[in-house]
Amino acid sequence: MPETPKLFVKNNFSLCSNFYAKMQGFVFPGIDRPATGMKSADREYPAHRSVSGGRQSKCVMSPSNAGMVAETIERRNKHWFVQTKVASDLIIQVGDSSFHLHKLPMVMRSGRLNRLVFQRSDAERETSSKIHIDNLPGGTKVFELVVKFCYGWKADLTAANIAPLYCAAHFLEMSDDFEQGNLISKTEAFLSFLIFSSWKDAFRILKTCESISSWANEFKITKRSAEAIAWKACTNVKAFGSSENDNARCFNVLPNNAENLKFEDEADIWWFEDVSSLRIDHFIEVIQALKCKGMRADLVGSCIAHWTAKWLARITSGLERMTLKHMTHQLLRVTAECLIKVLPTEENSVTCNFILHLLKLGFMTKINSELLSMLERRIALMLDQCCAPDLLVKNYGGKDSVHDVGLIVRVVVSYVSIVLSSPTPKMFAVGRLIDGYLTLVAKDENLTVNSFQSLVEALPKDARYCDDNLYRAIDMYLKAHPSLTEEKRMSLCGSLEYHRLSQEAREHVMKNDRLPLKITTRFILLEQVNMTRSMTAIGSNYRRTKTQAIVRVNEGLGKGWTNSKKEINLMTKEVETMRVQLNDLQMCKLKLQNQLKRCII
Repeated sequence: MPETPKLFVKNNFSLCSNFYAKMQGFVFPGIDRPATGMKSADREYPAHRSVSGGRQSKCVMSPSNAGMVAETIERRNKHWFVQTKVASDLIIQVGDSSFHLHKLPMVMRSGRLNRLVFQRSDAERETSSKIHIDNLPGGTKVFELVVKFCYGWKADLTAANIAPLYCAAHFLEMSDDFEQGNLISKTEAFLSFLIFSSWKDAFRILKTCESISSWANEFKITKRSAEAIAWKACTNVKAFGSSENDNARCFNVLPNNAENLKFEDEADIWWFEDVSSLRIDHFIEVIQALKCKGMRADLVGSCIAHWTAKWLARITSGLERMTLKHMTHQLLRVTAECLIKVLPTEENSVTCNFILHLLKLGFMTKINSELLSMLERRIALMLDQCCAPDLLVKNYGGKDSVHDVGLIVRVVVSYVSIVLSSPTPKMFAVGRLIDGYLTLVAKDENLTVNSFQSLVEALPKDARYCDDNLYRAIDMYLKAHPSLTEEKRMSLCGSLEYHRLSQEAREHVMKNDRLPLKITTRFILLEQVNMTRSMTAIGSNYRRTKTQAIVRVNEGLGKGWTNSKKEINLMTKEVETMRVQLNDLQMCKLKLQNQLKRCII
């Protein structure tokens, strides 16, 4: 395995110097912090490891100046009590939990609490000291950290709580306008530190943003984390620029074996596995950031395919039953549309097989028709570069055919509409592709004759230089479906034409008892007619040659040459023999025609 790309932060002070003025009051356990700043051990950004594991970065936060220090903070069921030398004069209800607090330490740091406390009417203040806070980011757990901060207690900050705490600080308006070194500036400093210094923590932060999406988007946490991930992924120099082997870097995506996907150069895709763990909205943010950072288009496309393969595998495997139970149709549709819209547009950036899977997903979830047409057109323009296995897209219904043939029919119809408007010499390649695909799906017992025939007829006849491959596919289908009626067999074989088959294929047709009798008889008659024409042409040529020989003999006699009479007689007998053979063929033809009439009657 190639060496994993590494990004080292040699000196966190030099990278984050603009934050350290705001970092007073933080304590990093296990990290020596000199009086002039902070120093951290080197960090690296690992590959092929789960972002959910490993040791998290952590710091201990405390305010630089506490107006009132709590002696104890005690929890009783869903009630929190802060004990000081002064009695509690404020109750704040957060969700179904209540905090018995004091006005002074809370309102001196929070603009929102200040208004809620002092802008109430006199009647409200006299009747109750309780304030309700709805929709606080992070809920009760985060507000507990806020309380500890306001009362001068130390609070542990980690990648798991920094995002909701940062949003809660903004929600409560705890800016430096109220007190220097307030909660917004503290959390901003540590948040930026984690995002830029730790690969794993950037993913942990995105994970915590899932429950506070609107706040995380409003305060740019999602965007900043995505940009940091993209920047670190792009630190591998191989991920930039074009490549002569761009086609080989893309891979086919089959949802049932997503875990076995392989890549040519693992040094380029060390970050795929971590990125594939993101939720769709956060994944889209990372992909857009990767594009802005100049990541190579084929790597972006492969990353999207990898994420989609794992996502489809989870859906189709049934392992996540709770997810399937609660996954709405709208979520599936939005996910499919997002993936399609974010696809790179560069040539060879994604494989035909992957786009076909997206197209099938689009039909299943009934996405926007314009997106479906766009995908169909994009696949159609790729057909002349594909091989037959690229078109295999599985169905998942028990009674359905193994592969979705109707999907390929739509793509071929789209291709024909494009070619008719601007003809291309590559149509023969598409004809060979479709015939090859037909041979792959012909043995499917659940494939209906209508689906098979629709694909056969989707291409115009001049798209095939020779019908040998088509005949092979039809013969395989008839062999796998012996119970077909004579009428359906006749309809299916109606596309076979005598003059478009090789001599070897014609001989096989005349001996093939799986074909309808009418088709076999027709080919035998046409073969006899063809032989008659050939022999007639040979006789005509022979008579012409004989006449020329007589002329040459006469000329030779005039010059003194003598021709052998025996040779002339031999040639005459041969001509007579050929005439007899032609008469026999004519009689055979008449007998076959009579047999055909009796079959029809």
